[in-house]
Amino acid sequence: MIPVLEVAELQTHFFTFGGTRVVKAVDRVSFSLHEGETLGLVGESGSGKTTTCLSIVGLLPRAARIVGGSVVFEGEDLTRKSQRELRRIRGRRIAVILQDPMASLNPLFTIGRQVAEPAFFHQRLRGRSLRERVQQLLRAVRIPSPERRMGDYPHEMSGGMRQRIVGAIALAGGPRVVIADEPTTNLDVTIQAQYLDLLKDIQRATGVALIFVTHNLGIVAKMCDRVAVMYAGQIIEQAPVRELFDHPGHPYTRALLGSVPKLGSKEPLYSIAGQPPNLANLPAGCPFHPRCPEAVPRCKTEEPRDVRLGIASIARCWLVDDDVTRS
Repeated sequence: MIPVLEVAELQTHFFTFGGTRVVKAVDRVSFSLHEGETLGLVGESGSGKTTTCLSIVGLLPRAARIVGGSVVFEGEDLTRKSQRELRRIRGRRIAVILQDPMASLNPLFTIGRQVAEPAFFHQRLRGRSLRERVQQLLRAVRIPSPERRMGDYPHEMSGGMRQRIVGAIALAGGPRVVIADEPTTNLDVTIQAQYLDLLKDIQRATGVALIFVTHNLGIVAKMCDRVAVMYAGQIIEQAPVRELFDHPGHPYTRALLGSVPKLGSKEPLYSIAGQPPNLANLPAGCPFHPRCPEAVPRCKTEEPRDVRLGIASIARCWLVDDDVTRS
C-alpha cells in the first residue's frame, strides 16, 4: 500500500542571530503514514515532536529552516513547494489541530464564521450550501443545537467544546491527513476520553490518517496503531503500539514506560535521571548516553544506527544492534 505521507531523513535546524550556532531540532527523521492509520509521536518536551509537524506543513518560524530530507504527500515533495502552493494544501489536504483552542480561535468572530472559512476558501461553498456544511461539521463533532451555536463566540463555550470546534475547522476542507498536536492537554479526564472517542469515530467514518503528538502513553495505547519515540530531535524507536508496549527495544522507551504511574503499586515512581540535552551542543555518540543506565563505552563515542527488530520495528541503540548481530 502506498503511504499517504512519507517523511524521509527530514532535518530542520534553527539558526541563531548571525548564524553562529545551529540547533538541530529535527535530525534525520523518517516515517510513513497510511490511510486510516494513527501514528503517535511521543517524547519529552523539546524532543522535536512539534517542530517535525510544523516542518511537514511549512509553518516553521523564521529562524528555522529545512536543510535536508523530504516530505512526500500524494506523490509531491512538500519541502520543494512555495508558501503559496502550501496554502492550497494546508487546511484542505493536511489539517492541524493545536493544543490550545483559545489560541487557535479568533475571539472576535463567531464559531460559525470560523468553521466556514476553510470550506469557503478550499471547497468554494457559498450561501446556503456553506451554512449547511458548517452545521454538518458541528454535528459531526457533537456540538448540540448547531443552528443556534453557530452564532456563539469562543468565550461562550467550554474548553471541551472549543477543542471540538477546532476539530471541526480541521475537518472542514476534507483533509486526508490531520496532525493533532497535544489536543487534549487542557482537557479534564472525562472530556479528554470523550474527545478521543470522537476522533476515532471521525477517523472510522472518513478514513483520515492521523498524527497524534502527546506526552501521555495511556492516550497512545488507546489511539495509535504505531508509535515513534523521539529524543533530541531523532526517532530512536518506532514500532506497532502493542509491540512497543510489550517489548520496548530502546532504554529511553523503557524508561518512559517505567515512569508511568501504576494503580495499586507501592513502589516509588521511577523518573529518568538528568535533563534532555542541549540541541545546540549535543554530546558525542548516542544523545541519550549521559542519562542511560545501560550505556557502554561505545555509546559515548559512536552514534548508533537504526536496527530492524521486526517487520515493522526499528530502534537506534548500540545495545540492540549488538543483540541483533549476535543472534
